Amino acid sequence: METYKTKSGDMWDSIAKEQMGSEKYMSLLVSANENYSETIIFSAGVILNIPDIEEEIPQYIPPWRK
Repeated sequence: METYKTKSGDMWDSIAKEQMGSEKYMSLLVSANENYSETIIFSAGVILNIPDIEEEIPQYIPPWRK
């Protein structure tokens, strides 16, 4: 697990996109940082945990990719 030091004005969705690749990981990010779950807009200098993302496995894998 990595960490991220916030900049003034950072929000959960922008941190998820910048650090994890997509806003869809926002809930995972919030869960890893429950102490700040009520925060909407961050001030500078807050250290957040950036959880590891498990690679999504497609439901169907063509035979030549197995």
